[in-house]
Amino acid sequence: MSAATMAAGAAAAGAEAGGALGETVRELREAYEGGRTRSLAWRQAQLRGLLRLLKEKEMEAFQALHTDLGKHHAEAFRDEVGVLIKSANGALQQLRKWMAPDRVWVPLIAWPATAQVVPEPLGVVLIFSCWNFPLGLSLEPLIGALAAGNAVALKPSELSPCTARFLADNIGGYIDASAVKVVNGGPEVGGQLMEHRWDKVLFTEGSPRIARSVMAAAARHLTPVALELGGKCPCIFDAAAAGARDLQVSANRIIAGKWSSCAGQACIAIDYVLVEERFAPVLVKVLKSTLKRFFQDADHMARIVNERHFQRLSGLLKDRAVAPSILHGGSVDAKNLYIEPTILLNPPLDSAIMTEEIFGPLLPIITVKKIEDSIAFVKAMPKPLAIYAFTRDAALRRRVVEETSSGSVTFNDAVVQYAIDGLPFGGVGQSGFGQYHGRHSFEMFSHKKAVMKRGYLLELTLRYPPWDDSKVTLMRYLYRFNYFAFVLAFLGLRR
Repeated sequence: MSAATMAAGAAAAGAEAGGALGETVRELREAYEGGRTRSLAWRQAQLRGLLRLLKEKEMEAFQALHTDLGKHHAEAFRDEVGVLIKSANGALQQLRKWMAPDRVWVPLIAWPATAQVVPEPLGVVLIFSCWNFPLGLSLEPLIGALAAGNAVALKPSELSPCTARFLADNIGGYIDASAVKVVNGGPEVGGQLMEHRWDKVLFTEGSPRIARSVMAAAARHLTPVALELGGKCPCIFDAAAAGARDLQVSANRIIAGKWSSCAGQACIAIDYVLVEERFAPVLVKVLKSTLKRFFQDADHMARIVNERHFQRLSGLLKDRAVAPSILHGGSVDAKNLYIEPTILLNPPLDSAIMTEEIFGPLLPIITVKKIEDSIAFVKAMPKPLAIYAFTRDAALRRRVVEETSSGSVTFNDAVVQYAIDGLPFGGVGQSGFGQYHGRHSFEMFSHKKAVMKRGYLLELTLRYPPWDDSKVTLMRYLYRFNYFAFVLAFLGLRR
């Protein structure tokens, strides 16, 4: 077959795929414009359908996550399935309240009048999910989009093919298949999707490079975009006032926030730890002993997603300037895409492991003279998705909140903020923008429409020409809400 023939065939396949995507978008638009997605009953039915899916297909979901990422079913339930059940139930319980208009105060001078903010669905939205939590970060935003009354196109990551196939095979059997469609494929499909007009795009795949492409494509249609990217999430460890129990509990939580969630392949995983140099040996000792206890069975930690990411992480350890800093772990198994939990002490700050997001089971520990110096260290880095600090020092906690910027701050734990529906989840600066989870998901996929109604009883002519200074005087009083002075001036009793 000639190159020209192959190119023609590829072009024809691309055109066919593009036509199919166009039909998908058209069907979603028709489903939304038909109006049925707006009703409370429809939204509730979709959420109940997702709950049935999670219950009836739980074992299939576990198997897909294990095949894609080597996740133990306990980890899969803790981080994805269980979180989704909680989120969908919470949305069902609160949905009527979320949909209710919010009354707004109206100045007395506008009487008789009422004003309110009415949440309405944005329309047809596109969700790009990611590979590290391929079920959770597909269905978590979907819960919010459906609760808000939208039609949805969901594009799972091709790097988690089993979970993507699980979603494509099952979602249509549990929720409205004409209003929610799963679109599988690689980057070319993502590019073709962005050629269409959407009412909102959520991108959760984490790569700033791809995020720029998404934003550039969205700009052609003036489509609003929400990005969840990540960054190097620091952990400040203040051991000065920590007793033996606090030290052990902190170590447990640091390990959970680094190695126990997808082997560190998480946007909110701890990326590095800052600790006073005098306490570093104690921290390392406790971390090493706890790691051995937690991960006696290698199957209790997820594997690296694919060979490309495995080689990237292995390369970080092979750096000649970094290798001497390895204190624990460092072994790799290319056949099984497994990297042992690894602790490094003071790798060079200009090395890739300290300038790039690690996204894997490697934990640098950086020492500082005083724990207060960690504030300046964190501020010198790009704004992360999360900052963690283990401390009993109220002054240090206050400084972390007031002097640093990040998507979230969590004290004395790590990663658990993701599961708190009342807290918005999202980044700032280079770690992304837009917030979701719980009601925040509903609001992200809603438009807050201002609605005002006035009666005809009162009519002040001072708002209309012809103008004179007396009208300006009256308006000054009104804009200051000084109604007493306004009445006196209106009656000619005050100049």
